[in-house]
Amino acid sequence: MSGMAGLLREALSAIAAMGAAGGAAFVLLYAACCLACVPASILTFGAGAAFGLGYGFALVWVGAMLGACASFWAGRRWLRGWVERRIARYPAFLAIDAVVSVDGPRMVFLTRLTPIFPFAFLNYAFGLTRVRFRDYALASGAGMVPGMLLFVYLGAAAGEAARGSGRTAAEWAFFGVGLLATAAVAVVLGRAAGREFAKITGRSRP
Repeated sequence: MSGMAGLLREALSAIAAMGAAGGAAFVLLYAACCLACVPASILTFGAGAAFGLGYGFALVWVGAMLGACASFWAGRRWLRGWVERRIARYPAFLAIDAVVSVDGPRMVFLTRLTPIFPFAFLNYAFGLTRVRFRDYALASGAGMVPGMLLFVYLGAAAGEAARGSGRTAAEWAFFGVGLLATAAVAVVLGRAAGREFAKITGRSRP
């Protein structure tokens, strides 16, 4: 995996140097990582460093949504057997499948908020459930925001520090407060989602 991390760093550096076309290349690379079940946290962090907070977050979100939607349809249409074999390694997913027909959007949203399940594989796994694609896409798009924003925020802070952005002490303080607030929201929402998941599925821990 360290070799893959190095390749992703090199790809991100090349993309950042591509100018306007770099954004589209980044989105495609991020989506490809989702489809290949390759953890993309390096790209999420790197997007903030290379593109800044706002644009970096937008690129990560679009790439993640593209990959999540493509994986969902692949799991539902073409890779059902492979996904079913992989699901056997995650007994907690059986609890999701048992209740997803009752409240699919809510279950998708909760699992996106908590890091219990691997993001990329979950995209395929939801394709096997009875959740409607529209509900899956909307709930995924909303649920991935807090954690994603935190990683991009951290990358943006690291990038600005490395470049010597010339921010004043007050501006850095404001930036730091925003970072801490984002981290707090992500942690609180993640824990709340874990508790709600346990309550809905009747499991002490997913």
